[in-house]
Amino acid sequence: MTRIARALSFVIRFAIVGLAVAFVITLAWPQAGAALRARLGLAAAAAPGLPAAAATPGSGPASYADAVARAAPAVVNIYANKLVTERQLRVYPDPLLRRLFGGVALGPAYQRREQSLGSGVIASADGYVLTNNHVIAGANDIQVLLYDGRVAQARVIGTDADTDLAVLKIDARHLPAVAVAAAKPPRVGDVVLAIGNPFGIGQTVTMGIVSANGRQLNLSTYEDFIQTDAAINSGNSGGALVNAHGELVGINTAMLGRASGAEGIGFAIPVRTANTVLEQIVDHGGVTRGWIGADYGRLSIAADSGLPAAARGAEVLDVYVGGPAAKAGLRPGDVLLRLDEHDILDPSDLRNREAALKPGTEVTLSGLRDGTPFRAAVMLAQRPRYSSLSEG
Repeated sequence: MTRIARALSFVIRFAIVGLAVAFVITLAWPQAGAALRARLGLAAAAAPGLPAAAATPGSGPASYADAVARAAPAVVNIYANKLVTERQLRVYPDPLLRRLFGGVALGPAYQRREQSLGSGVIASADGYVLTNNHVIAGANDIQVLLYDGRVAQARVIGTDADTDLAVLKIDARHLPAVAVAAAKPPRVGDVVLAIGNPFGIGQTVTMGIVSANGRQLNLSTYEDFIQTDAAINSGNSGGALVNAHGELVGINTAMLGRASGAEGIGFAIPVRTANTVLEQIVDHGGVTRGWIGADYGRLSIAADSGLPAAARGAEVLDVYVGGPAAKAGLRPGDVLLRLDEHDILDPSDLRNREAALKPGTEVTLSGLRDGTPFRAAVMLAQRPRYSSLSEG
C-alpha cells in the first residue's frame, strides 16, 4: 500500500471514530452543541423561512400584557338601573270565584329596581363613553365604574338603535381615552382581545382571532359585524375588542349562546361605524342618514341564468309608500346593480352607502327590471327613526 493510500485510510478511520464519539456525546448531552456555540460566541442560525425568536420575554406572541395595559384603563363597567312597574297576582280564596275567574286576580301595582350590566369604552379624554344601546335602554340611573376604582354618574348624550350604539358622558378628570386602530379593518386571522365585565365579576380579558368580517345577524338595521372566537359573555356588551397593539378595532355587542349549540362565536361593531355614530351624536345629538325608501334582499342567481357566479347586486323586496324609491318608480323585484358609478356588492353594501350620503342628495340607480336594463334618479330623504319604521 502506498504512503498516500495509508494516509487516506487513516483520515477516514479518524473521521468515522470522531463522528461516532460526537453521536454518543449528543445522545448523552443534547445541549452540547448550543453550549459550544455559546462558548465560542457563535449565534445559532435560524431555519430558512422561520422568524427569529423574540429577543425579549413578554413581547410578541409570548405575551399580550403590553396591549392589555394600553387598552384596559379605557374600558369601564356600566351599571344601568331602571324602575319596572309590575302588578301582584292574588289567588281567589273562594273555590267558586277561582272557577269563574281563572283562580287569580291582579293586585295593586308596585315598582322594583332592575339593573343591567354592561361595559363601555372611553372614547375621549373629555368623558365621552361608547357602549351598546341595549345596555342602557330605558335606564333612569347609569353608574360608570372606572378602571382606577372611581364611580361616575353618566348621562345619555344620544342613542342609535339602527346600529345598537349609545354615547354617554361622564364628568371626571384624568380619563384615559382608548387608542383607535387605523382605518384599515382587521384581517381574518388577526389576534384580538375582548375586554369587558362579564356577569359583573369585574374586568376580564379574553383572547381569540378575527374569524370573519361583514357578518349580518338581523339584530339591527346596519350590520357589518366582526366575528371573533374571543369569549364574549353577558356583561361584555359595549366593551372593547382590541388588536395585539392595544388599539380599538370594535365594540363587543353580541354572541351566539350555547342554547343554540354555538361556542366561541361573538360579534363586534367595527370601530369605523362606532366612530361615525359618536361624531354625529356629539355634533348633532343624533345620527342623520340618507334613505332610498326600500327594503333589499340578496340576489339569487340560477345556475342556468348565464350570469357569472360572481354577479353582485341587491333585489328590491318592498318599497315604502310615499318614499323616495316609490317617487322614482322603483318596484319590488327590481335588481339594483349600480349606485351612481359604483357596483353594488350586496344589500348590506347598498344600505351602508345610502346611509353615508346626506339627505337631499340625488343618486342614480341602475339595474335590471324583468331582464331589461333601467336607470332611475332618486332624491334621498332623511331616514325615519328606527321605531317609526318598525311600527309601519
